[in-house]
Amino acid sequence: MKTTLTISDDLSERLSALAKTEHQSESSLASEAIEEFLSVRQWHIQAINEGIEAADRGDVVSHEEAAHVLTDKGSCFS
Repeated sequence: MKTTLTISDDLSERLSALAKTEHQSESSLASEAIEEFLSVRQWHIQAINEGIEAADRGDVVSHEEAAHVLTDKGSCFS
């Protein structure tokens, strides 16, 4: 599928420079970047939705319980 995007001059220059550095076409590099962005964004949305579903089920811990676990693991709270 062919899609046309309008990007800023700065972004276009950065894309062109990186494509040259990596010996890729601008199109393939842009496609790779969009794929990575969408994968991360979709994962993020899924994680948020799973957290909301867990909260709706009451599957949560108190702040005190979380702090205790983190303290026991040697986190910055200890």
